[in-house]
Amino acid sequence: MTNRIVLVSCVKTKQKCPAPARELYTSPLFKGMRQYAERVGDAWYVLSAQYGVLRPDELVAPYERTLKAMPKKERIEWGQQVQLKLLELLPPDSEVIILAGEAYRENIVGFLEEHGFTVSVPMFGLKFGPQLRWLKDQAATGF
Repeated sequence: MTNRIVLVSCVKTKQKCPAPARELYTSPLFKGMRQYAERVGDAWYVLSAQYGVLRPDELVAPYERTLKAMPKKERIEWGQQVQLKLLELLPPDSEVIILAGEAYRENIVGFLEEHGFTVSVPMFGLKFGPQLRWLKDQAATGF
C-alpha cells in the first residue's frame, strides 16, 4: 500500500507564542491546507522557512523568516536540509502531495522524484484567491 504524504508550506500569519506547528500558523490558507492534509494524507508535515520540516505536533516558536526573502544560496541550503529530513521521514515509494509555492518546491520536487517518490502539486500555478477556492471546493466535495 502506498503512503500518501502531504507537505504544507508555512505562512506569514502566526500566533505570538510557541505552539504546535498545526496551530502556530493562523491564516485561512494554512487552515485550508491543514484540513486537506489531515483528510487526504496518511501523514503530513509543514515546510517551514525557519525550521525545515516540522511534524504537526512539534512545538515551535513564532518567527519572521521567509524563503522569498532568502538569497538563492540560502534557499538551496534550506532545500538540502529539507531533502535529508524528508528521506528520513517518508516511507519508500510514497505519494507526496505538495501544497506550497515555487520557493518551497524548487529544491525538493526533482529530488523526491529522483528518489522514487510520486509527486503532485495540485495547486500549481494558482494565485492566493484561487488556492483558497480550490481548498474550499475540495472540502465541499469531501476531498
